[in-house]
Amino acid sequence: MKIFAAIFFIALNLSAQTNPPAASPATVTTPATNPPPSAVQRAEQIRAECVAGRRVICGKILKVLPGGLVVDSGYADLLRAPLNKSWLVPGSVSASRDANQIETREPGSVCIGVVYLTNLPKSRGVKPKQYDYVTLLGYPTGQYTYASVGEIKKTVRAFSANILSAVNQNLAAEEKKAAVEPTK
Repeated sequence: MKIFAAIFFIALNLSAQTNPPAASPATVTTPATNPPPSAVQRAEQIRAECVAGRRVICGKILKVLPGGLVVDSGYADLLRAPLNKSWLVPGSVSASRDANQIETREPGSVCIGVVYLTNLPKSRGVKPKQYDYVTLLGYPTGQYTYASVGEIKKTVRAFSANILSAVNQNLAAEEKKAAVEPTK
């Protein structure tokens, strides 16, 4: 057994001391630049950004549009029981907003200000109406411009209530931006 261990260690030592053969000029390659991330990797990066930027949208519906809702968010009072049982709360409920509340950068913090919310959950026969309240988790999807009064346009932050839709919207916006920008 001692002889086997000695031979093993000698062979291991000899193999560690051998140098690999020199590469011929034909096999020498230059270091490759970092390739751009694949579509799957980029989608995962966008998903992580959406999760990190998620906000609780809790506020009054200002406008019902065909694609979503314009919401004045910041009514943290809506997160109390029993109002937190449904994402849609009737406008007859008494809710107030704290004038001194600020939005933090923490994931899942209460969103403050007017936002546009898309990809709402399906509700059984109940449709959101102006001045009702919503409480949903929203994932950032960029910005949205709408006509607030007459010809006055207003641009607000946009959120999606569905993470998959948020990732798809952000990925499509990124691809559109890359197609418009000239290559460097």
